[in-house]
Amino acid sequence: MAAAAQRQEPRDPTMSTKFRVACIQNCAERDMAPSIAAVTPLIRAAAKDGAELIQLPEMVTMLEPQNRLVLEKAVPEAADPGLAAFRALARETGAWILVGSLLLKEPGADRVVNRSFLLDGNGAIVARYDKLHLFDVDLANAEQYRESATVQAGGRAVLAPSPWGLIGLSVCYDLRFAYLYRALAQAGAGLLSIPAAFTYTTGKAHWHVLVRARAIETGSFVFAATQSGIHAEGRRTFGHSLIVDPWGEVLADAGDSEGYIVADIDSAKVVEARAMIPALKHDRKFSGPDLPAVSRAAAGE
Repeated sequence: MAAAAQRQEPRDPTMSTKFRVACIQNCAERDMAPSIAAVTPLIRAAAKDGAELIQLPEMVTMLEPQNRLVLEKAVPEAADPGLAAFRALARETGAWILVGSLLLKEPGADRVVNRSFLLDGNGAIVARYDKLHLFDVDLANAEQYRESATVQAGGRAVLAPSPWGLIGLSVCYDLRFAYLYRALAQAGAGLLSIPAAFTYTTGKAHWHVLVRARAIETGSFVFAATQSGIHAEGRRTFGHSLIVDPWGEVLADAGDSEGYIVADIDSAKVVEARAMIPALKHDRKFSGPDLPAVSRAAAGE
């Protein structure tokens, strides 16, 4: 198995290493207008609190449980009211806004994309990322999700430039695929974005462990804004938006209430953590694994 390419982008000396980040935690409704209205004052409050980078959760403007209605309600990027509102708020506040994700129609497609955006302080779109891994799972008590029924998966990893370094973009279920974050970190990302709408069932079991693991494995800061509460038709999200440092320490945890959290970040700590444990440089090529002979015999080979 070939090892991933190892590359560290040189730090631009004009970049600042210190900044304040905020993660917004909301409970999106099934329609966009009330969801946008609820998030807007939280963004303004976080900016007033000194946040220079403000991250929003996955599907921040619409959490519609009916697949048919998702396809009916989604609009193209150019017409999306949430994107327009967040671009205006970036211009108003001067903060960079990491729009966790929006469900958007693509020309000629029969499904939507689950797309994350990085907006600069002038409201310009700096980067786009379409969610790679789709949440198709069967949990206990007949709790079932089929994201692929409405969402078309993306096909490429994305690094987003910012005044504080490269941000590796991802969305929710991507969190379970460690190879994505290793690739982002080895390509130069010291900041990882993991917006989510984690279910209560999976979040209670796995959210904190997985978010901290991604920070520790890559020596990166992780920003993980997520939704929290009871949504339309009883769907429940876990909450606990997190900001985690490269050593795996939780700097802020939003609990289960709507609002926002902030933390002061020094991206120089990424260099420190990676110098102490340079695991990103220790990939090795290896062969196998091969199925043992006894297992092959049991399989009837």
